[in-house]
Amino acid sequence: MLKDFFGKRRKYASIPSEQAKADVPEGLMQKCNGCHKIYYRKEMNKNLQVCPNCGYHHPLQAWDRIDTLFDENSFEEWDNDLITSNPLQFPDYEEKVVKDRKKTGLNEGVVTGKGTIEGQATAFAVMDSTFRMGSMGSVIGEKIARALENAKNEGLPFIIFTASGGARMQEGLLSLMQMTKTSIAVKRFSDAGGFMVSVMTYPTTGGVSASFASIGDYNIAEPGALIGFAGRRIIEQTIREKLPEDFQTAEFQLKHGQLDKVVHRQEMQELLSKLLKFHQKGGEEA
Repeated sequence: MLKDFFGKRRKYASIPSEQAKADVPEGLMQKCNGCHKIYYRKEMNKNLQVCPNCGYHHPLQAWDRIDTLFDENSFEEWDNDLITSNPLQFPDYEEKVVKDRKKTGLNEGVVTGKGTIEGQATAFAVMDSTFRMGSMGSVIGEKIARALENAKNEGLPFIIFTASGGARMQEGLLSLMQMTKTSIAVKRFSDAGGFMVSVMTYPTTGGVSASFASIGDYNIAEPGALIGFAGRRIIEQTIREKLPEDFQTAEFQLKHGQLDKVVHRQEMQELLSKLLKFHQKGGEEA
């Protein structure tokens, strides 16, 4: 009688059918890489890909970054026609580059141009780690060098957001040469009175961290950004010491004098606008 009253109890938990799984749109949800909580992707996008719970800063793609910073319809892209070739005839390299173009909608791992941030004109470069891990090939080096030259000629300040795994192995020595090319371009820009802000995001490593990323007039970073040259394991094996847990984070770099400031993504536009205003002619008197 009691059994009839309560009804039959399920012995096992039900498993969603394949149809039920198919009804959930792909890409609807996103897991935080920091605290592992799950959110609607729209919610994360609205929060600029910063976790509402733990504050973890997820990577932003180049055009998303530009949209968060620049005044509407003010950005003008430079050198979008530069395309990577295969100078060393590395096997399957061209096919991988074509695949990344289709996946990201970018021609290469950096977007350069000029626009206005809260009315302040500036030249700009933003690297995208979803394209060949932001690795520094010949086209990336050339685009950054050209952007610095354009900024010098037009009397504009220059802001660069870095995100890179380092040199691009498929281009060998040609990739390593980009460290010299971009560093010289920064020096010429600086000698002409140019003002440069470098913003390091997750990750900024290898040859990029050892060249143009670290020689701005201001070097700042997003919270938790991985910044360094060689990997933790290689360094520990070389010096035979255990490194601190926060080694190569933005906070560690700030503590040891490698950065001027660590800035939350939602405060980045305001800070950059203030720096641009302060360093314009007569801005120090405003």
